[in-house]
Amino acid sequence: MEKAGKNMHLREWLIAQIDSGKYAGLIWENQNKTMFRIPWKHAAKQDYNQNEDAALFKAWAVYKGKYREGRDKADPTSWKTRLRCALNKSTDFQEVPERSQLDVSEPYKTYHIQVETETGRYSESPETDSQVIIQTRSSSAHLRNTITHHPQFGCHRELEERDGRVNPSGGLDHVYYCSNTGTPQMDNSAPFSIFSPTPQISDFRVRVCLFYQDQLVVDVTTSTPDGCFILHGQVPLGNERIYGPCTAQQVPFPPPGVIHLPPCIAEAMGRLLPHLERGVLVWVAPDGVFIKRFCQGRVYWSGPLAQHTDRPNKLNRERTCKLLNTPVFLKELQDFLKGVGPKPRYEIDLCFGEEFPDASPLKTRKLIIAQVVPLFAVNLLQRCQRFGP
Repeated sequence: MEKAGKNMHLREWLIAQIDSGKYAGLIWENQNKTMFRIPWKHAAKQDYNQNEDAALFKAWAVYKGKYREGRDKADPTSWKTRLRCALNKSTDFQEVPERSQLDVSEPYKTYHIQVETETGRYSESPETDSQVIIQTRSSSAHLRNTITHHPQFGCHRELEERDGRVNPSGGLDHVYYCSNTGTPQMDNSAPFSIFSPTPQISDFRVRVCLFYQDQLVVDVTTSTPDGCFILHGQVPLGNERIYGPCTAQQVPFPPPGVIHLPPCIAEAMGRLLPHLERGVLVWVAPDGVFIKRFCQGRVYWSGPLAQHTDRPNKLNRERTCKLLNTPVFLKELQDFLKGVGPKPRYEIDLCFGEEFPDASPLKTRKLIIAQVVPLFAVNLLQRCQRFGP
């Protein structure tokens, strides 16, 4: 079952395919239709049938214009890779490994669909009526927003259609949100208007600071809304073939020789860097900050959503991880302005090759630390403190 037109995103398209019943094994896992099974048979299996087992992956390739029947060479492996990457990088889906079965005769993966709110945005749980969203500057009334789909990240973003989207001075020109009705609202009588929808972030920049043994070696603010790779070497192979040219900014690790280090430390860092080929991809979406680890070397982190503060939090390879939840940050900001909560956290620390955090509160002993700061959070907090609630 295909809806008319070619404007569906993965979420809408996949739900339509599940409801159609035309693909064997693609079924709902629960009655609430928040979880589903997707057939995942490996092409090396003896009973693999391309017409059946690759049908869904082929359909997605056809829908996205990546395969033309009768003109392009059939490539089931690429079809499957394309849909797998789209699922993994989408903020609309979360894989549920404990409910997947990959070692049975008809293997399948299980995915959970994020909750859709009244405003058409997706979050991990429905927002409460007390959710506060803050809109800055009366000039926001003149903005015209359009929802776009980014193929590398699989997420929907609210981008302005006006010149000078990002303020080059580094200040936040605006943090723009929509009301429950989906139409812009403003209050000319005050610098801020407060109402209760789900947020639509329009500033996707992040500041990345790299530290070698607590010495700053890189301080850069991304200039693209597509996020950034923090890495040694080249971006992951296959992105351009599958998604087109990669437009995410690259933040490479400089060689150890950029600063004075003890010989033993410089040698250890020289051994670590080759394991950070492909690195990590960090990006900001309307509902938060996300990361995906591609490198062989282990990466640990701390931040607002980290499970532990006194022992390591490891990033799993090839899995999207949420580092900051925008609705939670805004709720904590509201409480802070009311004087009933602490200042909300938004800084994220990534530690490469060494367990982090650990028993030592000092980061100075770590070989490589990357601090990631979403600028929308910094500027929004500063403006709230300046103008008050």
